[in-house]
Amino acid sequence: MLAAAAAVHTKGAGYLSGGAVIMTRLIITVGNDMMGDDGAGPLLARTLEQSPLQGWQIINGGSVPENYLHVVNELKPDVVVVVDAAEMGLEPGTIRLLSEKDIAGQFILTTHNLPLSFFIGALKEIVPTVYFIGIQPRVVAFGFPLSTEVKRAVEIIYQKLQAGSLDFPALEDNREIR
Repeated sequence: MLAAAAAVHTKGAGYLSGGAVIMTRLIITVGNDMMGDDGAGPLLARTLEQSPLQGWQIINGGSVPENYLHVVNELKPDVVVVVDAAEMGLEPGTIRLLSEKDIAGQFILTTHNLPLSFFIGALKEIVPTVYFIGIQPRVVAFGFPLSTEVKRAVEIIYQKLQAGSLDFPALEDNREIR
């Protein structure tokens, strides 16, 4: 429990005087720093730890985000945003909102222990609103650094969160183009 709790960062959470929470919003990042562009999620987590956003909490879920479901259940957020590198067949650094159908259809390939469809499904049992943001990687391989395109995508996601917007295109918007 201590390890999981330590990964939750609450700096910048929005509170009213007296300690009442305005709205609980949670970002769960997924990924592995040692696997090239799969480190997109952990990079966003570090960015949010260094420059917290008002009203957002952060969990760096690493390669096993399902290990933090009990923490999500304790926090009882109103909104969860999951961010991960996802192989979508697009240009590196492309950002898309992914639907449960995209993930369940195993169209999205990940490097994590359990399918993300399991994790997203479990989140939806706890949280009223869940968004999944995928970043197209360039390289997911041991020992490679993050690509410039993926670093830029993480900056864009941070800026959109800061502006209170998740207006990324949905993956379905590109399916006929391929």
